Amino acid sequence: MDLFEHQGKELFARHGIPLVEGSVAESAEEARRIAERLGGRVAVKAQVQIGGRGKGGGIALVDSANEAAAAAARILDNGFAGTPVTRVLVERLVDIAEQFYAAITLDRASANYLAMVSSEGGMDIEEIARERPAAIRRAHVDPVLGIKDYQVRYLVGHLSAGAKEGAADVLRKMYEVVGAADATLVEINPLCLLKDGVVVALDAKVTIDDNALFRQPELAALRSTFPVDPTQARANEKGLQYVKLDGEVGIIGNGAGLVMSTLDVVTQAGGKPANFLDLGGGASVDSMATSMEVVLSDPAVRSVLVNIFGGITRGELVAQGILEALTHVEARVPIVVRLDGTNAEEGRRILREAAHPAIVPAATMLEAARKAVELAHATQEAR
Repeated sequence: MDLFEHQGKELFARHGIPLVEGSVAESAEEARRIAERLGGRVAVKAQVQIGGRGKGGGIALVDSANEAAAAAARILDNGFAGTPVTRVLVERLVDIAEQFYAAITLDRASANYLAMVSSEGGMDIEEIARERPAAIRRAHVDPVLGIKDYQVRYLVGHLSAGAKEGAADVLRKMYEVVGAADATLVEINPLCLLKDGVVVALDAKVTIDDNALFRQPELAALRSTFPVDPTQARANEKGLQYVKLDGEVGIIGNGAGLVMSTLDVVTQAGGKPANFLDLGGGASVDSMATSMEVVLSDPAVRSVLVNIFGGITRGELVAQGILEALTHVEARVPIVVRLDGTNAEEGRRILREAAHPAIVPAATMLEAARKAVELAHATQEAR
């Protein structure tokens, strides 16, 4: 569960992480009043659960309360990157001397946390890692032992002399947030040294482990404040493992590994997956039909790729589920189907005899991906 920036900062404040003064506004007039209280020179920041706000127009730096109101109105009316915006964070502008990056994230491969500090901040950490890897220091933190002083000293050791002490204090408190909130990611980008010598968190990205929400009732309650994608909500209601992505090829598979591989092959074929949807190991006619309905309800989908390897899942049930779904929803895009494994031949026979004009058979995963991408592009051009 990803928190909004202002929610992450509220969490930071409880653990003593220094912040810039600011408040949340849900209207342009409210943004105006906050800006007046803060002296007029403020940052107006869209509250969304995606990145890239600085480059994409989601953050406005203004010099007056009227400009703050205008910026808030624009952001609230237009949204950000196709995502609706229901609130903005209005913060006092500060004089920044230096910018850094700090994060603590869960490293599943090592069963530890990974702490990172970069001497450069305010930009994509991936770009820094690619172009200037020496700017980033990393240390694995044993969750039993916690973060140690020698690790903190190493992590901040390449920062400027004026920033080291403040950054070290913030890093220790970030680890407190990780433990107290059951977080899998706590990130500050940028972490700033101000000209008055104070180190503050200018941003906050916090991801909470969904599996731990039963012991985080206060954080779990924040879910009601998030905008809900209708497709995601429908999938959740049906108990499907679904994640909305930003591509055009809808993906349905059985087993997380196969679905992830399908996403990779679609990308390799020149397309972009529109979602991750895992039927699980024992797909039924009903779950297959529901999955088709969910994916086809996404207006961004230009083709669907159904990639099933039958083990527990039986090919004829998958075929019946596809045909059942198409009696309830309009097949407005092509549906590429690749079946293999248990009763796959029977499933292919059922689909062949149904002769539905939207269904396109494929023999292999690579062939299916190429067809799905080609048909998605053709559908896009036709529209």
